[in-house]
Amino acid sequence: MKRQGSAGQSLALLVVLSLGGSLAAVPAAADEPRTPQVEWGQCPDDVVAEAAPTELRCATVPVPLDYADPQGTQIDLTVSRLAAADPDKRRGLLMLNPGGPGGSGLALSALLVAQGLPSSVTDRYDLIGMDTRGIGRSTPVSCGFTTDSPYYSNIPPYAVDDAAVTAQAEIAEQAAEQCADNDDGMLRHLTTANTARDLDRIRAALNEEKTSYLGYSYGTALGAAYASMFPERADRIVLDSNIGDTHLDRDGLRRYALGMEQTLPDFAKWAARRHDSYGLGRTLEQVRASYLTIAGTLDDAPVAGIDGSLFRLLTFGHLFKQSQYPKLAQTWQALLEGDEAAARGLAAVPKGSADGALSPNDNALTVFLSVTCNDVEWPEDVNTYRQGVAEDRERYPLFGAATANITPCAFWPYTPAEPPVKIDAEGPRNVLLLQNRWDASTPHRGGKLLREKFGDRARLVTVDDSGHGVYVLGKNSCALNTATGYLVGGEMPTKDTFCRAD
Repeated sequence: MKRQGSAGQSLALLVVLSLGGSLAAVPAAADEPRTPQVEWGQCPDDVVAEAAPTELRCATVPVPLDYADPQGTQIDLTVSRLAAADPDKRRGLLMLNPGGPGGSGLALSALLVAQGLPSSVTDRYDLIGMDTRGIGRSTPVSCGFTTDSPYYSNIPPYAVDDAAVTAQAEIAEQAAEQCADNDDGMLRHLTTANTARDLDRIRAALNEEKTSYLGYSYGTALGAAYASMFPERADRIVLDSNIGDTHLDRDGLRRYALGMEQTLPDFAKWAARRHDSYGLGRTLEQVRASYLTIAGTLDDAPVAGIDGSLFRLLTFGHLFKQSQYPKLAQTWQALLEGDEAAARGLAAVPKGSADGALSPNDNALTVFLSVTCNDVEWPEDVNTYRQGVAEDRERYPLFGAATANITPCAFWPYTPAEPPVKIDAEGPRNVLLLQNRWDASTPHRGGKLLREKFGDRARLVTVDDSGHGVYVLGKNSCALNTATGYLVGGEMPTKDTFCRAD
């Protein structure tokens, strides 16, 4: 089954993610490794351009491909640094992750500075960005996906019926086989646990006893894993837009549909106030009805290469930020009116999400699949997914029949080498969780789940707002002040906090 047209070719959502021997006996950290001196130099030209006018320095840190064989094959990690602006105030490292898994983070520090990261933070921390294992400028991986591949998104397509699940199962199996055929031995070692071990190798290479951490979206899973595996080395941890655990599993993917149900009303209210301009409805209910009408019409007759599945995916992607609402409204309007030319021009998914995952990229798709499928066992029976699709089509009519649909993880050639990292609730109270009330890809439930698992180690800051990304990327003053106060002065809230909308 081929996907529809050029609009689909612009889209890959990573929100979103068999080893013969077992690594279950591998410790979180062996004795402190002997690491080479990091030599900072010029960043790659594309990173320089993306970070401008902020100037970053880059370096390479070698790490074991397989931590069960630490002296074996080494891979390279490319890291970036924005040095603390005031050496007299310097506290240490603040490692950054934009999410994915599959998002490049080399220029994330510059993005945050451009968005208004307070100087009280940049004065005190070396901001450390990176391409984690398998990504971009680090030793990269590839399944060989192209713009013509039927597998083009890490969120499965909306299944209108059982036959659509069967068709997607064939595509998912082909994608898993393609990854196996293109694997040079690296894919099976892409896991959240190994990436957390990499973070600790970077910390050691930079000669720091501890590191602080700021992670968005999937970056919360990585940060939760690091804080659990290395509690004595985790300093101040901020996890923003939480997926709910140290890994993305089937339940986590299905929560995307919950997030869309909770977030679409924010767009619907916005559009209803602008009915005279866009004609999508004068009430929340009418705008929702317009969505279902457009989706059903496109299921039967695609417009400009956009079928109902792609329309639903485009809508989901545009709910990440309120700044994307006007383009979403334009697209709906064009599709309602059957304006093919307008729809074709408007249908590209916007870039710049907190998880860095809205770009058509074989490397990003490959990393997402590898980490997600390697972290935890996924059901293998197609009927399990058929049942889930039927359940979620009723439970979450907007998007449930997509996120419950079958993924390549059902056919992944490798079994998890170790259990997923378990949250450690016994460490220091040093985990600050930030969560918008309405977030399409990481609904508020994810923040509550992580709060429950961390227990007294964590505090949850709930923001009465919508969108994906809170700290700096959002505009809530209460959340900004709370997280900055923690990073700068260690001021952890005494209890969970609710931040009203500004």
